[in-house]
Amino acid sequence: MAAPTITHFTIPIQPIGKNPGGSLTCTEPSPKIYLLTISIPPDNRLTIHSCQALLDALDLLEFSPTICPSKDGVVVTTSAIPKFYSNGLDLELAMSNADFMPHSLYKLFARFLTFPMPTVALLNGHAFAAGIMLAMHHDYRVMNAQKGFVCINELDFGVPLKPAMSAIFRIKTVPTVYRRIVLEAHRFGGEEALESGIVDALGGFEEVVRLVEERKLREKGRSGIYGVMKAEMYRETLEGYLSVEGHFREEERAVKEQGEKEDLRRERGEERVKELVGGGGGGGGKLGAKL
Repeated sequence: MAAPTITHFTIPIQPIGKNPGGSLTCTEPSPKIYLLTISIPPDNRLTIHSCQALLDALDLLEFSPTICPSKDGVVVTTSAIPKFYSNGLDLELAMSNADFMPHSLYKLFARFLTFPMPTVALLNGHAFAAGIMLAMHHDYRVMNAQKGFVCINELDFGVPLKPAMSAIFRIKTVPTVYRRIVLEAHRFGGEEALESGIVDALGGFEEVVRLVEERKLREKGRSGIYGVMKAEMYRETLEGYLSVEGHFREEERAVKEQGEKEDLRRERGEERVKELVGGGGGGGGKLGAKL
């Protein structure tokens, strides 16, 4: 007979902007598998409050003397909303708060990337933009085979990926898959995501348990160096996250500089085209009137 599910804690998530708020609940449906279920209708947007709720939950799991004292276990995140694991950022809120990226989102990414226990993202529905970024900062991913897509769709709405956002895909996928993710904004269904190495298995919580048992993940944190090993493994990415203020300033400077270069490049290009096809005065250009 299966052990009953234990509920360890629930963290309220405060409303902000158009987001109504919600909750994050930690249960233990299988021994030493700690399931963090996020519920922020309608699509689990990542806000300053939802990021903090996840950070608080990880602190409770790592440092509480009663929940997981021996650090032998696995942390799984999923959604209470069947359609979405997470639909990414609330862009309006993210753009209006200069501290959000470095001090909330990047902090959360770095925390998952170095967490001293194995982590699994259970993608029950769509994971778009920062939603799939969050999942990629877990150690493993299990995806619903029947519904849902993973996609970096920033290309479609004209928001370039920041270096820290792009880095995790460059590290965890092969170049041809990375190209499809970033330059094609391709939507990967379950089977294709598995074939591309974006996810490790298809299914639901039963498949998470199978993955944990097959790879003996419950025991990996016992020696106390699991997070240290991950920190070295992802050192280049973490350097950006851990020096967030300097990184953020440098990132903004680079974006501004690149924008200025692009404006100048376009201006020079337009002038060159005028030379080639003529300026409209009837005299024609170097390539004649055909153009």
